Amino acid sequence: MSQHEAAHRLGEQFHAFLTAGDWAGIRTLLTDDVTWTLPGDNTVSGTARGADGVVERAKKIASYGLRFELLHILVSRENMALSLHNTAQRDDVKLDEYLSTVCRLRDGRIASIETYLSDVPGMNAFFV
Repeated sequence: MSQHEAAHRLGEQFHAFLTAGDWAGIRTLLTDDVTWTLPGDNTVSGTARGADGVVERAKKIASYGLRFELLHILVSRENMALSLHNTAQRDDVKLDEYLSTVCRLRDGRIASIETYLSDVPGMNAFFV
């Protein structure tokens, strides 16, 4: 399997585990020292550190009932990104955002994640 095929498969696995709530599965895709940085000023913003911290962040985000629609898996020479459309509703507050989750890979696993959002104010209003 080529490097870009392996990166694409890693993206498929990450999305599948996230939508299934398979936290142990996500953990297998991460390096021990992984980080995940999200913009904004809310309960899921900032940088989560370590595999356990990243899994806890994924659990917290999923606990808000998000639908993680995969639009594309993008690969570079050495890394991978997920293009997603996330939606959810909590009472009268709606989340409707497009994002790219850029994953830097090391030794076939995710070593860092940085998420880019289309609507940071909307994210701040939803994740209180």
